[in-house]
Amino acid sequence: MTESTVRQLSELEEAAAVPVPNADEVASRFPVSQNPTPASDEERAQALRDLDFGTTFSDHLAIEAWNPEEGWHGRSVEAYAPLALDPSAAVLHYGQEIFEGLKAYRWADGSVWTFRPTFNAARMNQSAVRMAMPSLPVEDFLGSIVQLVRVDANWVPSIPDSALYLRPMMIASEPFLGVRPAREYLYLVIASPVGPYFKGGLKPVSIWVSTDYHRAAPGGTGAAKTGGNYAASLLPQQLAAQQGFDQVCYLDAATNSVLEELGGMNVFVRRADGTVLTPALSGSILEGGTRSAIMQLLADRGVPVTETALSLAELVAGIEAGEITEMFACGTAAVVTPIGRIAGDGFDFTLPGTELTAAIHDELGGIQRGLVPDRHGWMYRLV
Repeated sequence: MTESTVRQLSELEEAAAVPVPNADEVASRFPVSQNPTPASDEERAQALRDLDFGTTFSDHLAIEAWNPEEGWHGRSVEAYAPLALDPSAAVLHYGQEIFEGLKAYRWADGSVWTFRPTFNAARMNQSAVRMAMPSLPVEDFLGSIVQLVRVDANWVPSIPDSALYLRPMMIASEPFLGVRPAREYLYLVIASPVGPYFKGGLKPVSIWVSTDYHRAAPGGTGAAKTGGNYAASLLPQQLAAQQGFDQVCYLDAATNSVLEELGGMNVFVRRADGTVLTPALSGSILEGGTRSAIMQLLADRGVPVTETALSLAELVAGIEAGEITEMFACGTAAVVTPIGRIAGDGFDFTLPGTELTAAIHDELGGIQRGLVPDRHGWMYRLV
C-alpha cells in the first residue's frame, strides 16, 4: 500500500471531528419507558429473516421536544407508536423537516457499533440551519441513538450485509398556517432492521442521466438532508424505472451540463490512469459521510482524487475514448454500488470496471463490521 496523501477537510468534516462523548453518559440523557406490548419473539425473528429495507420497525423510538421557552426537553425512549399531530402542524403544510440516516452493525463478538455518528450529528445541524430549525446538541443526537439501540439491541441483525438502520428526524410540530419558521419541534429516532439496499450483493446498477428534471438549484436546499429534495426526485425516478433503469443521475440546474449526484447517493468516476474524480460540493449536492470516508480510503491507497465540476460532455467523451473505465455510487443505505450502465439522451454505455469499487466496498464494509482495522477511529460502540 502506498503512503497516504493529505487532503483538506470540508467545513462539515471539521465540525464532525470533535471528540466523541462517552456512550454511557450520553445514553443517560434519555430515560427509558419500556414498550408494554413489544413484538413477540416469533415476529421479531421473522423480521430479522426477511430484512426488507425500511418496512419493519423496532419496539421503541427516541423522542424530545423544543420550544423557545424550554429549549430541548422531554427526552425519552418509549414505545414505537403513531404520533399525535394537529392537522395544521407546520410540517404538513410547509415541509419544514430534516432527517439523517446511519446504521448499527453487529460484530462477531456480539457488540454493536455505528459509523461516524458525529458526521451525521454535524450534518443534521447544518441542515437545521438551512431550514430555519433549532440545532440539536451533539450529546442528544448520540444519546438518543445509543439508548435506543441498547433498548432494542435484539433487533440488530447478524446475517451478512445486514444492519439496524437508524433514522433521526426533526419536524415542525407547531399547529398554525402561515409562512414562517415554526416555534415548536419534535426530534425522533426510529430503527429498522435491514438487509442490502440493492438486493443481489455487489451488483452493478443502471443509471439514467436526466436533462429534464433537477434535484436542487443554486441557493436552494440541495446541501440539506430534507424531504423536499427527495420528493423532487420521485417522478424522474419513476420515469427512469419505466425505461428499465435503477437510479437517476442529476445535472446542475444552472447550466444543465454538470454531474451532481443520484437521488440519494454521491458519484465517483475512475479514469484509465487510476485517478478518481467526484463532483465538487457546489451547494446543491448533499455531502455524504460515506463519500468523505471513501475519499480518505483512496488517499490512504495513494490514489489521486479530484473534486471537480465534471460535465456530462466530458464524461461521455471519456467513456467513448476509453479514458473512463469505472463508476460507482455511495451512500449510507447502499454503502458502495458499482454503476454498470449509464445512459441518457443520445448515449448508452456499459462500464465493465468494478475492481476499485469492489476493493473500496470490501475495505469500508470490513471497517464497519469490525473485520478490517479502523485506522481513522470512525467506529463508535453502542452496546
